[in-house]
Amino acid sequence: MPKDKTKDNFPTARPFLPEQPDLANLREASETCRGCDLFEKATQTVFGEGAESALMLVIGEQPGDQEDQIGRPFVGPAGKILDRALAEAGISRKQVYVTNAVKHFKWVARGKRRLHDKPRRSEIMACRPWLEAEISTVQPRIVVCLGATAAQSLMGTSFKVTRERGKVLKTEWAPLFLATIHPSALLRIIDETERHQAFAEFVADLKKAADAVTSSSPVPHRQD
Repeated sequence: MPKDKTKDNFPTARPFLPEQPDLANLREASETCRGCDLFEKATQTVFGEGAESALMLVIGEQPGDQEDQIGRPFVGPAGKILDRALAEAGISRKQVYVTNAVKHFKWVARGKRRLHDKPRRSEIMACRPWLEAEISTVQPRIVVCLGATAAQSLMGTSFKVTRERGKVLKTEWAPLFLATIHPSALLRIIDETERHQAFAEFVADLKKAADAVTSSSPVPHRQD
């Protein structure tokens, strides 16, 4: 099937979306997505999951090896860190909707291992209609982006997590928005003290997002 193109000449998954989307038919339709070439090497589509009326929607980069095999987001090592951080921030994962900017695992072979390969901008944009539909359907109070790929999938390539991390912003996607690190970054920290501090900062970001949902305090618009 020929791939439709966006105005930037990227492939797009938009033709695969149902006309009247809800989470159930979006998930089913995503299983046949051929909006870009990533489906060719992936085991399956890994769609988002969680509460249909979640106040918080959390976005990562893409599924990992375990997610690709199991078919659920954030079930591997990074997912376990996310679960622990959410719990320490006083947030139940059952009350959160979790998903990824890209719904297929992109990988390169290293012997018998399948290692994460960063998705290209064209692949991220091809997959964005699914993400847009998830946000539109769930209608969260806050969107939390984990890492640069997730944040830039919505906010554009000029958005820098290093600059905007932990700031509660207003965006077109949801009343509130916050970007922080991806939990996989913690897995790469060798020093135990540094890793403990980084985890505490990650928890603080998530708690700030949760507090923003329950607060009526005004938040600033993002300044480009």
